Amino acid sequence: MSWHSDTKEEVFSNLDTTEDGLSSDETEDRLKEYGENRIEDNDSTSMLDIFISQFQDNLIYLLMAAGLLTVLVGFLPGHEANLTETAIIFAILFANGIFGFIQDYRAEKSIEALKEMSTPNTTVLRDGKKLELDSTKVVPGDIVFLEQGDAVPADGRILEAESLSTDESALTGESQNISKSPGTVEEDSPIAERTNMAFKNTHVVKGRGKMIVTDTGMDTEVGNIAEEIEEAEQGQTPFQEEVDALGKRIGYLVVGIVAVVALIQAFLTGAGPMTVLLLAIGLSVAAIPESLPAIVTLTLSLGSKKLLKKDALVRRLPVVEALGSVDHIVTDKTGTLTEGTMTVEKLYFQEEEFDVTGKGTSKEGIFMRDGHETDSEYLKPLLECGMICNNAEEAEADPDLDFRGEPTEVALLVSAMKAGLENDKERKRAIPFSSDRKRMTVVTEDDNAYMKGAPETVLDRCNRILIDGEEKELTEEKKQELLDKNDRFAKDALRVLGFARKEVSEPEADEEEIESDMVFLGLQGMIDPAREEVEGAVEDCRTAGIGVVMATGDNIETAKAIGKELGFDPEGALTGQEIEEMSEEELEDKVTEVEIFARVSPEHKVKISKALQNQGYNVAMTGDGVNDAPALKNSDVGIAMGQRGTDVAKKSSDMVLQDDNFVTIRDAISEGRHIFDNIRKVTNQLLSTNSGEVMFVFLGTLIGGFLFPEQFNTSESVVLTAVMILWVNFASDGPPAIALGEDPKVKGIMERPPRGRDEPIIDKKILSMIAFTGPVAALICLPLFFMNIGNFVMAQTMLFMALAFFELLMFPIIRRDYGLNLSDNKYLVAMIGLSIASHLAVLYTPLADLFNVVPLTLQQWGYIAASLGVFVIVEVLFRRMLSRKYGDRIGDFKEFHG
Repeated sequence: MSWHSDTKEEVFSNLDTTEDGLSSDETEDRLKEYGENRIEDNDSTSMLDIFISQFQDNLIYLLMAAGLLTVLVGFLPGHEANLTETAIIFAILFANGIFGFIQDYRAEKSIEALKEMSTPNTTVLRDGKKLELDSTKVVPGDIVFLEQGDAVPADGRILEAESLSTDESALTGESQNISKSPGTVEEDSPIAERTNMAFKNTHVVKGRGKMIVTDTGMDTEVGNIAEEIEEAEQGQTPFQEEVDALGKRIGYLVVGIVAVVALIQAFLTGAGPMTVLLLAIGLSVAAIPESLPAIVTLTLSLGSKKLLKKDALVRRLPVVEALGSVDHIVTDKTGTLTEGTMTVEKLYFQEEEFDVTGKGTSKEGIFMRDGHETDSEYLKPLLECGMICNNAEEAEADPDLDFRGEPTEVALLVSAMKAGLENDKERKRAIPFSSDRKRMTVVTEDDNAYMKGAPETVLDRCNRILIDGEEKELTEEKKQELLDKNDRFAKDALRVLGFARKEVSEPEADEEEIESDMVFLGLQGMIDPAREEVEGAVEDCRTAGIGVVMATGDNIETAKAIGKELGFDPEGALTGQEIEEMSEEELEDKVTEVEIFARVSPEHKVKISKALQNQGYNVAMTGDGVNDAPALKNSDVGIAMGQRGTDVAKKSSDMVLQDDNFVTIRDAISEGRHIFDNIRKVTNQLLSTNSGEVMFVFLGTLIGGFLFPEQFNTSESVVLTAVMILWVNFASDGPPAIALGEDPKVKGIMERPPRGRDEPIIDKKILSMIAFTGPVAALICLPLFFMNIGNFVMAQTMLFMALAFFELLMFPIIRRDYGLNLSDNKYLVAMIGLSIASHLAVLYTPLADLFNVVPLTLQQWGYIAASLGVFVIVEVLFRRMLSRKYGDRIGDFKEFHG
């Protein structure tokens, strides 16, 4: 259809709809006919794809090759095929694949759920009433309202436009904003010139308007080119990148060790090349922690779900890691530190001050002067201006909302309603508010212009003032009196707006002419009380070594008043104007000394963020407006407001606060640190035990090759078979490692400093532990093998069980560093119990024949327990020594504060 070239009447006729929108029944039918308004995700991964991907890895290919070689060896002269070992290798390979599939599938579903929750809402007209709903439920024929900051939910024809402009760069690649207006354009006009159309996945950057939906989902322009720009980004997390890089380094190390083992076997024991090859491949595959990246991804995914329960919606998994290193928060005031519900409490009109009673969105209230009720009719010019120059409205069709709109505008609307006023003047034109203009102007059908905005901005546009019902000259002296009154209101934590009006001879004149020579009417002061719980949350963050800064568009006196109440230091507060006058170097020198920034624009927030980052800080930045997108993107963690945030802000963010509450930021950072701890524990455990496996085989082969060469000359004569090592990896590491994700937070998690920007998972302290644990465990446990070398199968069995239980013991040893006991995690206890049962089943059931092991006596278990007991003592003592060398982070931080 040529929606852009058809007349308005033709569009309505073709879509079979009216100016009052569709009925609820009709939308249900159309939803079934057209489907949901979404772009099909061609990159989505099926369950089969996820399962197959578990086996598409070079390490897995090596393991497959090892299994096949055990069969092929049987066809060589003098060899027999070991089908049992081959079957076990492939069985463990399949079980590992199932295990990895479950992890990846859960992570995939978690990301899909986050993407679903990131779907923006839109306002439509149905049954003649406005209704806010999920944009996927929009259907052709719907009437949609567009406001500055909205994401356009579908393709549609513009019906009304007030200074309406959209950003279509995501669709056309052109960065210039496109002005929109009703009417028709030529049929062969390219998309960029269809100024009477709005397109899905573009954004409203200015003004407001109304459109009729023409196409949804894959029928839209963006659907035609199959671009899904709304999806959550999925790349490797920093954790995964680090683990992958570490895995490669370990791989190179293992290759070197395998080469040494091969030389020992070849020259000292006379073992054949096939024996050497099989051992080398088995050792290489078993020693590398191939499951670690999957476990990291799953832990991050589960962490994102925990954050969601705390009202923090993570849009990208890497933010879970980044939260743990945040050491500076730049937060908005309204709705984040405060309740976000404005109430007009003070009026200043015709040189008199008035009090307004009533709270929140209640229309009940009276106007008082000097403690006595006054006639609200007297205040009509001021209150009427606030009502007309306003985009808020009553939410008639939404049972969960009283009003729809910005809190400031709702407060102005309610204050006018308390006087019994109704807005019966039709809007002819609107010049929208922006952070640069700091004002909004509406021209009505009776050719009157009404303005509201920051008092100093409105006063600059006025040359007259209403006093005693007459328009009088606005002198510089009178302007100063009004600014002083504004300051006094602000010192009482009131947010103050100025109001003006004038008659216009030409409503279509340029903005400068309309917004000049106006008549100043007065001031309305409203308050947004601080959230009671925020002061404690701010203090918690500072105790955790996190600087908290308030950046607000309010004037400096209001900012100081609210800031002081919440524990911010008002001394040295800066304004946006002062930031403008500073060089980058001056701001960097000053930024760490300031806790309150007032009258700031989104551009100032970007400067503040960069100044902090240049000082080495990891910055979390909050935002809700269209123009906040650069600040959110340039910060380390961009946090958008879920309730009052625009779709542009949400799309630009890493995380969305569903309750707009600063306390949620504190809780999210705490949870981020907790998740980091859990992943560090998992990494420590898996790499420590894998180093143990390598050392058991390497040192065992090295010592055995020198001392007992005759015992190491066949493929069966190895310290531990590849199947044994694979079984230990599967049974001792996997399930308990996943259970570590359920570990509770350590005490004092918000009493220690944040991680440094470049601090890795595996720091020097953990690397030292990994390097120490493997060789020591091997040297302590290998005597079990050599003491029983006369019975080679028994020797292998004892070392096999020593390795299995050594790996299980590492879980409580590592958790001990965090002050945790086994009783703190019932899931871990259950998984360790399951692992023990599986190992005993291998010894005391027919499975023993498959693994070529024999049952152990109580005395032999006693030897294993004694060896592991010695290991535990040595390991704990070594970890204490490391703590003295590298320091205990929590203890050091407390001492630092002292």
